[in-house]
Amino acid sequence: MEFRMLGPLEAWHDGVPVPLGDQQQRFVLVVLLLNANKPVSTARLTEIVWTGRETKPTLVRGYIKRLRDVVQDTGVAIETTPTGYLLRIDGDQLDTVRFERLRAEAADVRASDPRRAVELLREAAGLWRGTFLEDIDIDRVGGPEVVFPEESRPDVVGDLAELELETGDHRSARDRLRPLVRSDPAGQKHAELLMRALLSGGDRVGALRVFNGTRDALAELRMEPGPVLRNLAARAEHGEPPSSLPSRPGGFTGRAAELAAIETAAAAGRHAVWVSGAPGVGKTGLAVEAAHRLRDRFPDGQLLARLNGFTPGVAPASVGDALTELLVELGVPAEQIPATVGRKVSLYQTTLWGTRTLIVLDNAATPEQIRPLLPEADGCLAVVTSRRMGDADTGDPVRLSPLSPEEAVELFHALADPPRVRGRAATVAEVVKRCGYLPMPIRVTAALFRRHRGWPLEHLLHLLEESGPWGEDDGAAAVRVSVQQLGEPQRAMFRLLGSLPGPDVGVTGGAALAGCDVGEARSLLDDLHEVSLLEEAAPERYLMLDPLKEFAGAEPAPRHALVRLLDFYLVTLAAAVGAAYPFDKAQLPATDRSSPVTPAFADAGAGLRWIVAERDNLVAAIHYAAQHDLPGHTWRLAVLLWRYFNTTNQFEDWIGTLELAWETVDPDDDYGQAHVLLRLATANDRRGQLAEALEFAARALPKWRRLGDPRGEAATLCALAIPTMELGKHDQAIAHLEAAREKYEQTEDRRGEAHALSMLGYLNELHGNVAVALEQHSGAARMLREVGHVQGLAHAVNNLGSAQEKLGLLTEALASYTEAHGHAAEVEDHCVEAYALNNIANVHRRMGQFTQAVRYHDKAREVAANAPDADLQTQLYLDRGATALARGAHRDALSAAKSALDLAAGDGNRAYVARAHHGIARTLHAMGDHETAVTHWATAETEFTALDFPEAGEVREERVPLECACRFR
Repeated sequence: MEFRMLGPLEAWHDGVPVPLGDQQQRFVLVVLLLNANKPVSTARLTEIVWTGRETKPTLVRGYIKRLRDVVQDTGVAIETTPTGYLLRIDGDQLDTVRFERLRAEAADVRASDPRRAVELLREAAGLWRGTFLEDIDIDRVGGPEVVFPEESRPDVVGDLAELELETGDHRSARDRLRPLVRSDPAGQKHAELLMRALLSGGDRVGALRVFNGTRDALAELRMEPGPVLRNLAARAEHGEPPSSLPSRPGGFTGRAAELAAIETAAAAGRHAVWVSGAPGVGKTGLAVEAAHRLRDRFPDGQLLARLNGFTPGVAPASVGDALTELLVELGVPAEQIPATVGRKVSLYQTTLWGTRTLIVLDNAATPEQIRPLLPEADGCLAVVTSRRMGDADTGDPVRLSPLSPEEAVELFHALADPPRVRGRAATVAEVVKRCGYLPMPIRVTAALFRRHRGWPLEHLLHLLEESGPWGEDDGAAAVRVSVQQLGEPQRAMFRLLGSLPGPDVGVTGGAALAGCDVGEARSLLDDLHEVSLLEEAAPERYLMLDPLKEFAGAEPAPRHALVRLLDFYLVTLAAAVGAAYPFDKAQLPATDRSSPVTPAFADAGAGLRWIVAERDNLVAAIHYAAQHDLPGHTWRLAVLLWRYFNTTNQFEDWIGTLELAWETVDPDDDYGQAHVLLRLATANDRRGQLAEALEFAARALPKWRRLGDPRGEAATLCALAIPTMELGKHDQAIAHLEAAREKYEQTEDRRGEAHALSMLGYLNELHGNVAVALEQHSGAARMLREVGHVQGLAHAVNNLGSAQEKLGLLTEALASYTEAHGHAAEVEDHCVEAYALNNIANVHRRMGQFTQAVRYHDKAREVAANAPDADLQTQLYLDRGATALARGAHRDALSAAKSALDLAAGDGNRAYVARAHHGIARTLHAMGDHETAVTHWATAETEFTALDFPEAGEVREERVPLECACRFR
């Protein structure tokens, strides 16, 4: 039989409810249940149930007899004692006893097995069906010495909700907390938990409602919300603070002095702490633990950037890349992140200003690498980890030594199987000594011991002693033993990963490296992860800690294994690029390499996601191939990546990988050289190096012709035309474009033909042949719509809008620019997106709508910050200056025009030079500085005349009516 008091009083037997009689009989039963397995005297029973009433003993005996009939043959007995009665019952037959047992068991396992604790507390909470004995007058039946469980219920629900939040089940926590908070809105603990649950589910409005209700309830008690509630309210108002911290290291032990030093630095308002120490000493673990402990002090975000300072096979992260990673984590949209390091630093420091943010800069190579990353804002803290010591200006020094013997033993106990090491202090001490008292090898050894449940501790120690030379500051013995216990396939995979040219590896890449199928690779990587020789960086993606990678790489991997991996990257990258950029398929370099584990990509998104995930590995693979005499892999990988780097404006790696490809490609390999030269031409043009772009394209052209490749020849003619045009040689540029258009027609490449046609339209527009340009732009847009090339269509429609604007068709131009912006945003072409926004601003200026014009200029500038295109930046300055001049902001206009001139003169773009001089002249005239303006008027006219641009006549006509020194003579 089961008795239930956590709600209405009930009794059940064999799944059937049992009648308990009238109210007086139920009262007698409750008194016995509340004193289960303890005697209750007849006098005491009478006093409780029939308070103040004279009752005959026979009445009590009658109720006891009827209750005995109820519990007969159910495992429950009501015994007669010398003084009264005793209800004999097993603990699990009473829900109140079961509730307390489950609660105690959950407390015992909470730290070691939180998911089991959740199960136990859920069972305990599920026993409640309402309020305690809600159909019984408990004041009448309890008695002063009875403790009711009602007050324990909120504690259990709170503990359960907190654990559910920790394990990621915020919905369950939310649903069970709502009734508690409604019944007691002044209870801050439960309000905090409910706000956390709501914020985890993205319900910021709901979280604010809870805060307001609790604040009002506390106000009635003349109290204010505590700091945790206030911080949660701030998060609800301003959004979830960013955090890229990994989870806390399990079994973290010791380091009290070091943690105190970091906490002291934070409390004192210091900006940085530099944690140094040997490999495996636990620098990252300390930094992460400290960051988690300091979460409340830094409520605006906790970030971690891996700088790869000493990661084997991986170049240290550049300052620019680290800043980009941190800015993205801080919530800055990718399109608003500037291209130059200096501007990234400014934006980074501005974003941190006024916040309390903690940043872990892990594995720094040098102080120079991290100086730009150290926060300048008060209230922010950087915790730097590195093998080397920092400088005086890079933070308070914290030097990590190996753990003390006692701390090392404590860590091993926390990570190993406790019953197997209990009472084995001497042997455990020898084990951790063999690990050099270093946290990393202790973790590896403990994981090995957990895995082999049949091993006695002496066997583990024996293996460590046999493992070879070691010192007290060297944990290699522990790693060596762990590796020795692996199966041969696992050991082979471990050694291969030591030579991995990249920061991590996906399961499929691991299969290529090991020469096995994907299923086997998944199993091998999981085995290594199980014994702490690998960390899981993301689902199906693993990385190896630097000391382990050094150990594994002591025996270099066979060359053929690394070639297999490079083959995988090469073949899979070609497939991914073909899916992500289908119009490039015909111009992708051919290869005779193959890989049996190359995945198929269902659509463009799948291909692009693979490229993004493997980007760092692909760059590392290019460097590895270049260093190991694999020129075919080097240049093909670099050429295949060019479109992704171009589209995402990643100029440093774009140029760097292509220059490496050029250094290594065989001088007699026309095919490879033609591909690399063409992409170098495009990259140098994008960054404004026009002479270099022209030289690369000129060198590529004869190679394509010798190869008999009309597509490559056409693309190179376009690459020649663009810098030629920008240098003012428009007749030559037109000749190149006409020849390219003919080649594209021969190969039935409609995309390429449309591109050449649109560029011809642009040149005609420059020379005043606007009607012809309009027809050419319209034709290009039509072709690109037919073939579905969205990115090219964005360019063509933007150019079409320019011709319409020059013809005075402002409504049509605005529609074209808006369409171009939409297409560019769809494919994330920030360059065309910025041009379109800037052109929309120009139309508004021509309509006299200056406020709108300024707004769109600002939007264009924000987008262009992520597109380091020299021509774009110059055009934006010119047009912002024109708008500033039109609305009378002369100083702004002059500054913008001079900035445009500086850029154009540096790049050698004569058209922009002329326009910048024109803008300066007009502005100086408006400011009354006519003598200085004359030189700029004359230079602008001279340049326009030399280019045969119609603006030369416009300048003359503009000066004729002037009544000052600026007048044309």
